[in-house]
Amino acid sequence: MRFGAIILAAGYSSRVGGFKPLMEPGGHSLIARCAQLFRRAHVADMYVVSGHRREEVEAEAARLGIPSIHNPHYDLGMYSSVCAALPHLTQVDGFYILPVDIPLVRPATIGALSAAFDGQTVIHPRFGDLRGHPPLIPAHLIPGLLAYDGKGGLKSFLQQQHSRDVAVWDRGILLDADTPADFAVLTRRLQRLAIGEPAEALALARLVMPEKGVAHGVAVARVASALGRELNRHGYLLDMDLLHNAALLHDVAKGRPQHEVRGAELLADLGLEKLAEIVAAHRDAPPPDSGRLTEKEVVCLADKLVRGTLRMSVHRRFAEKLELYAEASEARRAIRGRLANALALESLVEKAAGQSIEEILDAAPPS
Repeated sequence: MRFGAIILAAGYSSRVGGFKPLMEPGGHSLIARCAQLFRRAHVADMYVVSGHRREEVEAEAARLGIPSIHNPHYDLGMYSSVCAALPHLTQVDGFYILPVDIPLVRPATIGALSAAFDGQTVIHPRFGDLRGHPPLIPAHLIPGLLAYDGKGGLKSFLQQQHSRDVAVWDRGILLDADTPADFAVLTRRLQRLAIGEPAEALALARLVMPEKGVAHGVAVARVASALGRELNRHGYLLDMDLLHNAALLHDVAKGRPQHEVRGAELLADLGLEKLAEIVAAHRDAPPPDSGRLTEKEVVCLADKLVRGTLRMSVHRRFAEKLELYAEASEARRAIRGRLANALALESLVEKAAGQSIEEILDAAPPS
């Protein structure tokens, strides 16, 4: 199917303390962020609707190679801008509507919505219990949208149509830039998109992993977080969200050949490149030459301290593996190599913390 997108950039930006369409978190305008989103998601037909400060908005759209449509009645509200763009969407099966101040939706979200689209039903992204932006609207509703009196705006019109929510793991669908504080949140989020938030990691796990896999990931994340907090108390600067999220999702591709490689590829495709680097190494990580642990080694060790949802020692965990492969000498050699690495990592943690792994984990607060 062919999809279009309307980027709404016609408003006054009265509360944010700047002109939103041209504000630049991370060096790119909000218009550019929205355009980049749809291009990465292979949305073919894209339009920017201008209104207030028309010349500046249209100049930025032209710089980005996007057609712009002026709404002379922009002071009537967002619905008038939607209607200004609709007649131009003549070659699409469905279209997205995205206010320019919701610029950090993930391309993976657009991909999920497009995959769920049947050509008849309005599709809404949902994070947790909350609907967000952008809706994906069937093209057959364009005549109805143009004929609608606008009462209650786009939301009211869509509430009257057949619709379906698609669960996504992307909290960006809920985050706008209405105020300076909102803009600061977006700026911080932009710097950490490749890591994600803990709530996003859990939502992703629940979407793509079996229940047992999620439970194991949660248990490993709990252990990794406890080790990370203790190391940070002793001078480390480990990123706790990176540690937690990578641990939670380390088995995201469990069951596939070379699941650590496949898992890393999956996460990289979703834009979680920082997690991918750690997941790729979770099966076996040698002790660093520097003797100073990173998130990668901590996640690897945490995985060796959990079977299912139960904590256990490294020795016991590997004893089970060695027994399982009692007749396979090559496999046993590889297992012993991973055991040696895990014990070396354990020793580095205990040396840095001045206490045993068991003491660290026993003292960790329940989550």
